[in-house]
Amino acid sequence: MSKRRIKKVAVIGSGIMGSGIACHFANIGVEVLLLDIVPFSLNEKEEAKGLTLNDKVVRNRLVNDALTASIKSKPAPLYNKKFASRITTGNLDDDIAKVASADWIIEVVVERLDIKKQVFEKLEKYRTPGTLITSNTSGIPIKFMNEGRSEDFQKHFCGTHFFNPPRYLKLFEIIPGPNTSSEVLDFFNSYGEQFLGKTTVIAKDTPAFIGNRIGIYGIQSLFHLVKEMGLTVEEVDKLTGPVIGRPKSATFRTVDVVGLDTLVHVANGIYDNCPTDEEHDVFKLPEFINTMMENKWLGSKSGQGFYKKIKGEDGKSKILGLDLETLEYRKGKRASFPTLELTKTVDKVIDRFKILVAGKDKAGEFYRKNFALMFSYVSKRIPEISDELYKIDDAMKAGFGWENGPFEIWDAIGVEKGIELMKAVGKEPAAWVHDMLASGINSFYTVKDGATYYYDIPQKKHIKVPGQDAFIILNNIRKSNEVFKNSGCVVEDLGDGILNLEFQSKMNTIGGDVLAGLNKAIDIAEKDFAGLVVGNQGANFSVGANIGMIFMMAVEQEYDELNMAIKYFQDSVMRLRYSSIPTVVAPQGMTLGGGCEMTLHADRVVAAAESYIGLVEFGVGVIPGGGGSKEMALRASDLFHKNDVELNVLQEYFLTIGMAKVSTSAYEAYDLGILEKGKDIVVVNKDRQIATAKAVAKSMADLGYTQPVRRKDVKVLGKQALGMFLVGTDSMEAANFISEHDQKIANKLAYVMAGGDLSEPTLVTEQYLLDIEREAFLSLCTERKTLERIEHMLKTGKPLRN
Repeated sequence: MSKRRIKKVAVIGSGIMGSGIACHFANIGVEVLLLDIVPFSLNEKEEAKGLTLNDKVVRNRLVNDALTASIKSKPAPLYNKKFASRITTGNLDDDIAKVASADWIIEVVVERLDIKKQVFEKLEKYRTPGTLITSNTSGIPIKFMNEGRSEDFQKHFCGTHFFNPPRYLKLFEIIPGPNTSSEVLDFFNSYGEQFLGKTTVIAKDTPAFIGNRIGIYGIQSLFHLVKEMGLTVEEVDKLTGPVIGRPKSATFRTVDVVGLDTLVHVANGIYDNCPTDEEHDVFKLPEFINTMMENKWLGSKSGQGFYKKIKGEDGKSKILGLDLETLEYRKGKRASFPTLELTKTVDKVIDRFKILVAGKDKAGEFYRKNFALMFSYVSKRIPEISDELYKIDDAMKAGFGWENGPFEIWDAIGVEKGIELMKAVGKEPAAWVHDMLASGINSFYTVKDGATYYYDIPQKKHIKVPGQDAFIILNNIRKSNEVFKNSGCVVEDLGDGILNLEFQSKMNTIGGDVLAGLNKAIDIAEKDFAGLVVGNQGANFSVGANIGMIFMMAVEQEYDELNMAIKYFQDSVMRLRYSSIPTVVAPQGMTLGGGCEMTLHADRVVAAAESYIGLVEFGVGVIPGGGGSKEMALRASDLFHKNDVELNVLQEYFLTIGMAKVSTSAYEAYDLGILEKGKDIVVVNKDRQIATAKAVAKSMADLGYTQPVRRKDVKVLGKQALGMFLVGTDSMEAANFISEHDQKIANKLAYVMAGGDLSEPTLVTEQYLLDIEREAFLSLCTERKTLERIEHMLKTGKPLRN
């Protein structure tokens, strides 16, 4: 195991990628030196101030402006804006000597070989021998970049290709040079996964490496297919978006966001440098792309691309789509296909592909042709770009946001069926696919003992995908390790005495079945196991309680049943806190409302860095009723001793709920009081989350876990706090900052968090607060405007302000 430690990184080049990479290293706690060139001339502001090119503020202007723009950009590159303090800026003339103290130097300058070589020559004069040095090139061969460099430089040099934006896209391609040492490659492979939270893929030094070679082929083949089939941009985006497990931006919207010029640059690079590629002509740009480039219709950066946003006569924004035949913008067209309707009841994306390729309409024809072309192409890229097929799948999932890689999709359709589709369009797979089938193996992947195995072509058998030992993949153990199951969840044995409760409801909403599963899991764990994890590996931990059920009960005025349902939720989360075994909740993605309340009541939290956690109940016209309001009052109480003005502490927690604040990362959740420093843990790599949560639960059990005693010492401030809150909401409503109904909700929350209208500060029990929380929640459910908000949310997915 490598003894290398990365304490300081130097990033050379502060453009969009350079600043993004710098920010992501700051995210994980690394000190960063970010350098760029000195400006060639003064700008107008500098001239007006009488500055010269010798002033430091001028010399560092490019790097400082770039970093500032990056930090302000959305989606945010930093987990928390405070992390920007970990980045020091400078310029390549005055500060290059500082790279001597860096453990890793990353070059992120313009994609020109001559400029990169000049930068490396300069860096080698100051680089400490043994220091890692890499290039973030997206396609320039590594072997050309290290020409003329020292033996030590070449040994520690390779390509490390981050995908944009570095915080969010997980692919990290490592491209060895001719003389890169195996120790360096092994280090980057493990560091990228464990510390940077990436899917690391060691690629061959071929044009565009793995991700862009396959991804750009997919987009280019679509460009040609669109013209052949007469599809609109809206139809293609409908067919290539979430229905097949791809991002909402699908194909053409993604190109608009990334920039058509970026795509064209990579496509031209592949066309020029891969003359023997059997699909060489696919990389030739269609005429409509050339015209768009001439017109500078590059997408978002130029104001128009495949889509164009305009303001209508009514002042409202409208999205126009580009007609690929006339190259004129026209009103957006709604796309719908009967085949897609057939998949609406199929929750798992992987189970939709058989239905899609069997479609009898244009959509079915599109999928058959599109998948056939992709399957043929990826099979023939082995061993050119990779020796292992799983690396191609990993690259597409991590770099392009696909839920399933091409070989996984091919498996889902059936390998022989995939070949049948190819033959229909005049294509064939690589010979090794026929050999695999001839040997009696009819899938690229299989699962054994909870681990994924892939077909290895040289060995002609399935072998284990390396690097899985640090992960627990719930999909692989769900059937074999099932302990209990109902319609809303499944309880699995993770091993070593630890159970896991996995939600399986739609969008992981928390209803009666999930709560029953939680109580059952605790029953089983208390009897026969040592601890419980609550976690899943869906896109989101939970979007909250089942508000549809709440709406129905409220409309039918079944208030006794609603009271019992809310009490059941409260009792369940309290049981999570006060069981005789340690409980760990592992949130990731959206963790809203009831999902947040469950998180708040665990013994410990192991959160994925990309967790967006908050109590958002105000948006549907109620207060948190599953223990969230109580818990925020309790956490404020625990901090009263640290602040002379107790009301200020309580107000902060009140505003967290009242403003429906949602953290933009797990680190921000600390600032909101949802996660607790010194107790809760953040993991950058979501793939490690369940395994880490299991280890935390096991450690707590091994150290000797004692069931906590229920709290009777929650200090509430009574009328003193209530009066302050009521004055505040009254003035907000009077100034039209909030509606009359918003004021009513806020006053109910104020009553709960103040502990009622007690005449003086008092110590109360948690149950006392839960009871008044539930009473306030129920009273709001009798309000017509609350029901209007819930109904609007159910219909549109968006909050209503009334």
